[in-house]
Amino acid sequence: MGMTLAEKILSRHTGRNVVPGEIIVADVDAMFTHDSNRPLAVEVFKQINGKKFFDPQRVIQIIDHHFPAPGEASAQIHKIMRDAGREIGGTFYEGEGTCHVVIPEKGHVLPGDLVVGTDSHSCTHGALGAFATGIGSIDMAVAMFSGKLWFMVPETIKMNIVGTLPAGVFAKDIILYIIASVTADGATYQAVEFTGPVIEKLSMDARFTLSNMAVEMGAKVGLIAPDQTTLEWVKPRASRAFIPETPDPDAKYIREITFDVSNLSPYIAKPHFVDTGVPIEEVLGTPITQGNLTSCTAARMEDLRIAASILKGRKIAKGMRFFIIPGSREVLKKAIEEGLLSIFVEAGGSVGAPSCFGCSGGGWWGVPSDGEVVISTANRNFKGRLGNPNAFIYLASPATVAASVLEGRIADPRPYFKN
Repeated sequence: MGMTLAEKILSRHTGRNVVPGEIIVADVDAMFTHDSNRPLAVEVFKQINGKKFFDPQRVIQIIDHHFPAPGEASAQIHKIMRDAGREIGGTFYEGEGTCHVVIPEKGHVLPGDLVVGTDSHSCTHGALGAFATGIGSIDMAVAMFSGKLWFMVPETIKMNIVGTLPAGVFAKDIILYIIASVTADGATYQAVEFTGPVIEKLSMDARFTLSNMAVEMGAKVGLIAPDQTTLEWVKPRASRAFIPETPDPDAKYIREITFDVSNLSPYIAKPHFVDTGVPIEEVLGTPITQGNLTSCTAARMEDLRIAASILKGRKIAKGMRFFIIPGSREVLKKAIEEGLLSIFVEAGGSVGAPSCFGCSGGGWWGVPSDGEVVISTANRNFKGRLGNPNAFIYLASPATVAASVLEGRIADPRPYFKN
């Protein structure tokens, strides 16, 4: 019997063939942790008498959730991480952007890798064909110490995305549609393989969007088998050798689901859950007060270009707030070079430092007031996600967010793509 992509990666890192449901101990290729975890992984590492990381090149600390520090507590956490970087070593990033954008950009995650991060959206890196998943600080400390970690081998759901994506409809719409169909716990502790002709045509930026939100249906990982698009993106960035894996033709899946996106409308997740997605027609005209173009889900170059194409030469609605947080310093630099930031600022937007601001409420940045309505490209819309449980968050694509801040209400982006 053939193996799924998840099973092949875990087998190679375990040194033998594995089967779903089995508990294994596997070698880890890369691991990363950030400033939003409590306790910090480096603090636990010291508590278990850790003196030196198993491989400093494979252990990454990144300050991204609360950068620049919005308060004293965050500043103290940052100091602990900086001190640990100097004392113990490892790779350290600060001010570079959100971990799920920066780490693949820097070549730390590669096809066929086994990767862990102390963040639920670590599944983002599955877009590169890596088994990438979130863990807690204690498990991370053990991995930092030994280079190994335990896993339960997941069963795999195969999701075939077919059809032709309509103009004005994007990867974020696809994943919100899938999550609404599968529900928030419809893939709990299972691997998801995204495949099909639509996936093959997507850019890497779009693929990261899909894999990023696999956890929002409960999945352990969201995998896309590496192809030429993947390899062309990875090769200039790769910091070491890698072994791409692909699923076997006779792999056994627990389920196979086909989604035809030929007639898909832009999708919107309503407050206060991610699996409440509906076609935009059901919420058209809902008044909004704020738009956020942000997060590890949708603040890469393609996302900024899409939004800028709609906003160019236009002004956001009177009384509207529009926040743009590039996903990384690399994205910020390219956006400056291409003139995208000028478009956003001239339209009435405000640009922040590359970070998780505008998505993670712990950052206390761009917090809405009671009763206000935000439309965001982020991955979660739970109560209090932006720092105020009395506000309302709708999730949408960069195109829908851009169209909506222009009109002051949830607006259909498709008319902006007619030409």
